[in-house]
Amino acid sequence: MKIAVIDGQGGGIGSLVIKRLREVLGDRVEIIALGTNSTATSVMMKSRANKGATGENAIVWNAPRVDIIAGPLSIVLANGMLGELTPRMAEAIASSPARKVIIPLNQEGVEVLGVTREPLPHLIERLVESIKEVAHV
Repeated sequence: MKIAVIDGQGGGIGSLVIKRLREVLGDRVEIIALGTNSTATSVMMKSRANKGATGENAIVWNAPRVDIIAGPLSIVLANGMLGELTPRMAEAIASSPARKVIIPLNQEGVEVLGVTREPLPHLIERLVESIKEVAHV
């Protein structure tokens, strides 16, 4: 099972996701850290991702080659993350046959109705539980 964790800016959310996935799933899954910039990738790699890559081409190339894509809502919004997430990245992620497990953080002026506000640690825990169910591990 290959899981791509995508993040940008400082990579803090992706780092927390990877750390928690490793604690719960151990080495039974392959985690690929995909950063919109090298800082994000570097921070996520320190949380024990198996591999890491940076930038538009890395995200476009890997998106259809993984089973699950995880990250904040911004990863499917063109020009998200203050413009770091390009329209081509958003299209590749949204069009990927991989299951997308998204944390509903609203930084782009997009509000997802029906979602209750929860602290980030709770959202990450829910994301990890969702992936655990899908991964059957």
